Amino acid sequence: MEWGDPLEAPPPARGQSDVAVVLYSSGTTGAPKGVMLTHGNLIAIVSLLRWSAEVSGSEGDVYLAFVPMSHVYGMAFFALGLPAAGATTVVMRRFEMGAAMQAVARHGVTNIPAVPPVVAALAKFSGGWDLSGLRRVATGAAAVGAEAASGFRRRYPWVELREGYGLTESGGAATFSVAASRRPEGRGVGQLLPGFEARVVAAEAGERAVGPGGVGELWLRGPTVMKGYLGDEAATAEALPGGGWLRTGDLVRFDEDGFLFVVDRIKELIKHKGYQVTPSELEAVLLAHPHILDAAVVPLEDEEAGEVPMAYVVRSPESQLTSEEIIQFVAAQVAPYKKIRRVAFISTIPRSPAGKILRKQLMDKTHPAILPKL
Repeated sequence: MEWGDPLEAPPPARGQSDVAVVLYSSGTTGAPKGVMLTHGNLIAIVSLLRWSAEVSGSEGDVYLAFVPMSHVYGMAFFALGLPAAGATTVVMRRFEMGAAMQAVARHGVTNIPAVPPVVAALAKFSGGWDLSGLRRVATGAAAVGAEAASGFRRRYPWVELREGYGLTESGGAATFSVAASRRPEGRGVGQLLPGFEARVVAAEAGERAVGPGGVGELWLRGPTVMKGYLGDEAATAEALPGGGWLRTGDLVRFDEDGFLFVVDRIKELIKHKGYQVTPSELEAVLLAHPHILDAAVVPLEDEEAGEVPMAYVVRSPESQLTSEEIIQFVAAQVAPYKKIRRVAFISTIPRSPAGKILRKQLMDKTHPAILPKL
C-alpha cells in the first residue's frame, strides 16, 4: 500500500440508497428478521437526533449508555447521534441498578436514554445515591406503563420523562416528546418527528384510515424507513405495501393534538370469544401490585374460548403472594373477558436488550397446555 498511487483506486460506488447496516428485529413474537438500513437512513437518524437534542435543550448533557449499540436504539444514540453532536457519554458494560446510580452520582450524568423496565425499576428504587443532578430520562423501544410513568414522576418530580416511539424498521425513529409532560398520565409517546407522516388504518378494513381517537394499525412514511428485510421478499412486501409506507404492526391512536398512544402489538392481541384482549393493559394492572416486580401476559389455548390470558409474574423476594390472590386482584379491575385465568411464577421475564418482552419464549412454555372448560 505504501507504494500505491491512490489515484489508481476506483472511486467508491456507494450511494445513499445502498445498504449501510443490517440490524435484527427483536423477534418478540416470531423469528428475528434482518432489517436493511441505508446510508441515507443513517444520515437522517443523525440529523433527527441532533435536532431532538437542540429542541429539548439537552445539547450539553452528560449521557449514560447501557442500551446495546447493536440495537437500533443504542446505535442511533451512542454510536451515531451523540458522537456527531459532540456529547459526553458514560458507557456501561451492561445495566445494573446500583452501578448505574453510582455512575450518575460520580460522573454528573444528567440524561439517561433508557427502556421501560429501567423506568419502572427507578420508580421503585430505594437506594441512597444522590440523583439531584439528573435532569432528563428518555425512554423508547416499548411503551411505559401508566403506573410506572406516574410512579417515576412522583418520585423524581425534577426529572423530565420523555417518551418516544420507533422500531428497528423505522431506524428507531418516528415520534418524540419535545416538551416533557408534567401530567401524571403523560402525553403518550410524543408527536411525529420532522419529515414523518402517519396514517392509522382500521383493522380488517382494507386500507381505510381513521381520524383522531380511532384505533388501528400505524403506517409510517419518513426518511429513516428501512429498505427491506434481508433475503425475505415476502416479508418485505407485507411490511412495505408501496408509496414509501411502512406497516408497523402496532395498534395505536392519535389524540386531537397529534400525540401518539400505543395500544399493543397486533400479533400479541389475545382472542377470547370474539373479544380482543391487550396484554399491555393487564400487565399495567399487575405491575400496580406492590408485591409484583415484573409481569408478562400471553395467550393460553382454551377449548371453549379459543384463548385466555395467562400471566407470568416475578414476585418481590419476601412476598407470599399466591396465584389466586393475583387472579382476584386483576378481576376486580377489568371486564370479565379480560380476567387472568392462570398464573405462573418466574424468576425473570425474558426481554430483548431494548427491554421488550420476548413473548415467544413464554408462549413456547404454554403451548402444550390446553385448558379445559373454565
